[in-house]
Amino acid sequence: MLALLPLLAGLTGCGPHAHVPPVPSPQTIGADTGRVARLARALAPVLYLQHDEWFPLSRAVAVVHPSRRVIAYHLLWKDDVFGAWIPRTVPTDEEIVWVGYDTTGAPTEVWTYWHGTILHTAWPKRQVAIDVQWGKHGSLPHGMLLGGLPRYQSLNSFYVIQSLLMPDFWLGNLTRKGPLCFCHGYRRYRDFDHTELLADHLSAVVVAEDPKPVLRAVFGQPYSEKPAWPWKNDLSKVKEIS
Repeated sequence: MLALLPLLAGLTGCGPHAHVPPVPSPQTIGADTGRVARLARALAPVLYLQHDEWFPLSRAVAVVHPSRRVIAYHLLWKDDVFGAWIPRTVPTDEEIVWVGYDTTGAPTEVWTYWHGTILHTAWPKRQVAIDVQWGKHGSLPHGMLLGGLPRYQSLNSFYVIQSLLMPDFWLGNLTRKGPLCFCHGYRRYRDFDHTELLADHLSAVVVAEDPKPVLRAVFGQPYSEKPAWPWKNDLSKVKEIS
């Protein structure tokens, strides 16, 4: 891999750069500013980040389903640690958390997007909280048993992978500034000790079944366009956890 670095470095001029537009006005995208917006902000999770996290949360959009009691929180991170130098890769990182709620507006269940798998767990009537993976920003229900993750998508597996793929980090730095490594042990890698309120990052709250037009307006293009709702994903990839 090291021998290929000079050759690959020549390709990084084609690496993509993010073009996140100014936040559109609420009227432009049909954003809600009343009761629905208050509900979405009240149910917005607390994010628990690993405190060495390099890429900040740029903005977020809450999408309230028009006929089901579910809110999708689309998070746009500034970038992902891997592959920034690859031509035509998406230069930002979209992740999703879905919160189900009851008729009183209290949370009842949570789904999170975890590298192609959707994790689902009951979340009865308490503040929703989410752990955010370093660098990749996969979302985990706070306090879940890490042994319940899919075998090849465990946190330990990602820790090993990032240790092996540090040349990818170095190449990424030729396109945009980022980490050169995760230069600490596994214990620190899984220590989510920095909190942020997602509500403080919400750029818009909308009611929609298809959020793509709004997300394109707020996040810019291209963005990752992950499944809008848990039931839109391959149901074989929905994993119940505790």
